[in-house]
Amino acid sequence: MNRPFLRYFLAFAVVVAGFWACSDDDEFSNSPSAKLTFSRDSVIMDTVFSTVGSRTYDFWVFNRMKQGIRLKSVRLRQGNQTGFRVNVDGSYLDNTLGSVVNDLEVRKGDSIRVFVELTAPENGRPTPLQIDDDLVFLLESGVEQRVALRGFAWDAIPWRNVVIDRDSLVEIQKPIVVYGGLRVDSAATLTLRNTTLYFHDKAGIDVYGKVKMQNVILRGDRLDHMFDYLPYDRVSGQWRGVRIHSSSFGNRLVDTEIRSAEYGIVCDSAEYVEGRQRLYMERSVVHNCKGPGLQAFNSSVGLLRCQFSNTLGDCVAIYGGVAVVEQCTLAQFYPFSAERGAALRFSNGYDSYPYPLLAMQMKGSIVTGYADDVVMGESLEGDSLTAFNFHFENTLLRTPAIEGDSIRFVNVKWETPDDSIQGKQHFRLVDEKNLIYDFHLDSLSTAKGLGCYD
Repeated sequence: MNRPFLRYFLAFAVVVAGFWACSDDDEFSNSPSAKLTFSRDSVIMDTVFSTVGSRTYDFWVFNRMKQGIRLKSVRLRQGNQTGFRVNVDGSYLDNTLGSVVNDLEVRKGDSIRVFVELTAPENGRPTPLQIDDDLVFLLESGVEQRVALRGFAWDAIPWRNVVIDRDSLVEIQKPIVVYGGLRVDSAATLTLRNTTLYFHDKAGIDVYGKVKMQNVILRGDRLDHMFDYLPYDRVSGQWRGVRIHSSSFGNRLVDTEIRSAEYGIVCDSAEYVEGRQRLYMERSVVHNCKGPGLQAFNSSVGLLRCQFSNTLGDCVAIYGGVAVVEQCTLAQFYPFSAERGAALRFSNGYDSYPYPLLAMQMKGSIVTGYADDVVMGESLEGDSLTAFNFHFENTLLRTPAIEGDSIRFVNVKWETPDDSIQGKQHFRLVDEKNLIYDFHLDSLSTAKGLGCYD
């Protein structure tokens, strides 16, 4: 056999072998018994705000049959009416062209991936509305298979870089979603009542004038889950927080909750004015912050029956000024880092700059956490002239006992890691796996009569 003929023969043999090898894979079944298998039979989405896109959900479509399966079409049962957006194996169901894609193949033993998102239209209701649809797979055999799509959409009022420049009252059931930020000018008072503000990433409140809040929730705008067990609302750093600038006095928060922010509240340094309070909080909660819960510089602050808990920075940090803290719970169980701050820090200076601590008075409170010592009282080194006045009474402190100071420590319970009931054991629920916390006192707690939930 001559060499040219041998080369042509080998090439022909390779082509034929390839043809026969592929032909088996290219066999497609029209039998009604040949069906696809789905990694999930329904896609259940988290609640989204109307007109705001959801995160992307996905599932797999498997062909576990011995032959390929052809799809005449994949379509949304309700077309473009519900706001679902779907991509099947790289092909987008164009909602302007019937929300359908045609002529797909799934070879034997192969799979395709489907991606689903939801941008729901406004529904005109004050509560979330369930959105239902089906993704319909029509096989060449005429068999229909479906995956249910379910979501909830909630109408919201968008605020984009809003500036409050006159006295304003906001009291509304619809959620308010804040983009960019919310600024209260120095001549204005913003009053919020019975309202929830959802802050987009990096958005926050800057107060140059005054804010008054009653029955208000401030939180991030992510309504979905990071993991199945973990909603984003339990993850710190979802929005910026509340900053009270040096020109701001007379701020009042009652029955208000601030959660999952970069920082809770920061009171910038200002000239201390006797009798002029910068911040008063009552029956309010600051929880799960990536920085401090409350940080106040040279300010007059009043806290009554408040909870400050789980912050990467200090739960409460007082640098100078006056702070009156009564019946509060400071619980430092921040779960995301072992480098968490103190439950309570107070000082007569910051970064070597003096801030006279005229009075830091705490009564009827609980200050505890993971660490052996969560109370940090710090006086400027070598400075005996800057005031450093503090007083604890009828309070539980997780810190080594101070002996021989009955003037500044009156009826104090000194908590140690050796106590039979200590740290998280005081509270009804500290679920470190699912990040669920209830700081009401447990029936066995030795801190009866103390804290914000007595």
